[in-house]
Amino acid sequence: MRLLRRREPVAMTFEHSMLRTATLCLLAFGAVMVYSASSGTSLLSHTGDSSFYLKRYLVSAGIGLVALMYFSRCGLTVVRRLTPVLLVVALVGLLAVLLPGVGISVNGARRWVGFGTFQVQPSEIAKLALVLYAAGLIGDKPARVRSIEGVAPLLLAGGVAALLIVAEPDLGTAIVVCMTLVAILMVSGFRVRHLMILLGGLVVLGLLAIMTSAYRRDRLTAFLDPWADPRGSGFQSVQAMIAIGSGGPFGVGLGESVQKLFYLPEAHTDMVLAVIGEELGMVGVSVVLFLYGMIAYAGLRAARMAKDLYAKLVAAGITSVILVQATLNFFAVLGIAPLTGVPLPFISYGNSNLVVLLVGMGVLINIAQTGGAAVRRPRLEAVAGGRGGRSRPRSEDTITIKRLGKKPKRGQGRAPARKKVAKGSSRLGVKRPARKGGDAEDLDRSRRDRRSRRARAGNRRRAAG
Repeated sequence: MRLLRRREPVAMTFEHSMLRTATLCLLAFGAVMVYSASSGTSLLSHTGDSSFYLKRYLVSAGIGLVALMYFSRCGLTVVRRLTPVLLVVALVGLLAVLLPGVGISVNGARRWVGFGTFQVQPSEIAKLALVLYAAGLIGDKPARVRSIEGVAPLLLAGGVAALLIVAEPDLGTAIVVCMTLVAILMVSGFRVRHLMILLGGLVVLGLLAIMTSAYRRDRLTAFLDPWADPRGSGFQSVQAMIAIGSGGPFGVGLGESVQKLFYLPEAHTDMVLAVIGEELGMVGVSVVLFLYGMIAYAGLRAARMAKDLYAKLVAAGITSVILVQATLNFFAVLGIAPLTGVPLPFISYGNSNLVVLLVGMGVLINIAQTGGAAVRRPRLEAVAGGRGGRSRPRSEDTITIKRLGKKPKRGQGRAPARKKVAKGSSRLGVKRPARKGGDAEDLDRSRRDRRSRRARAGNRRRAAG
């Protein structure tokens, strides 16, 4: 049997092109800046390898790109099926990091689980899982947004996840989770009065979390006046300001930063934007801002043009995760908001954050390309059967070419039955002109014609006999 298939490529949309271009540009930019920000300190530290963080960044980017390609093709059906599993894994992981001997502590925070070099941050998985859960919950029953009781399951799941993240402690990621859920509720049509109540409650809880922790109070006071304690709580903010101020409009040159050499803490993670500002100046910062603007524009357009509510909410939620995270990092580095420890999406070094964001970008690209609907790929098949075989269509998208010289069986190969056409009309829908005379005359004429044909047929039979 011979089988020929021809798959039609999926049409590329403008939003799809923008998302893919911006993501690849940010990844390339991130690889360069992670190496520039970490090469000196990693070479002089215990690792002794100037490309230590670059190698790990490239491995995470490679895994994330494979996941991006898969989820950009599989559609939302697979994503929706995996949502309960992701949510359970995220919540169990958030509980596990708090257990002694299970969670891995770095710089006084227990945010990772794993062993050796393989470490996963469950709070990053929780971001994407809560977006998908919120979209599924509201998409199945849109009437839920009419009251706070209707979205109670979402508020419960988000509240539990946020409290567990704050306990790590990681207030910045908890803020990203809460603001993303608020954005999804706004898009879904949540009432303004209920939204104001929810935001007021979040502000009160945030202030309580700050006041009950000494280091969070220090960060807040350092934000208000970082120069009051430039060697203590305000050290990181002051060094970021010095780095950005030293860069000027065009920067001091790629790789020429001074602040990254043991002056600027976490230069390759949370503070990579300060290194960009010092080496590439405000031009470099503006390019990064423009790339995030491309993601914002294309992501929100994809959400607007999606074909159902679930796809709209997923696209809006993933776009909100990226934008909220980028905004908090920009504001913290520029001194507009307190330091939160939130990495810069696609650029900062962070294995779990990078892989999860690329998975989400794959889902967003799929929605931008297909509108959230399943992609049909028509194919052309030629099936030639052997002796005694027969050819038949495999599906509605299949064209069957029959073997020449083969007689069709009884009932096959017949011309389709003609539809009955109303009297006085043609098969193309054009009305025929009416005959002269009435219906009685037409009936008599047809009877005479039949009688004459029978008489001629009888004469021929007698002559033959």
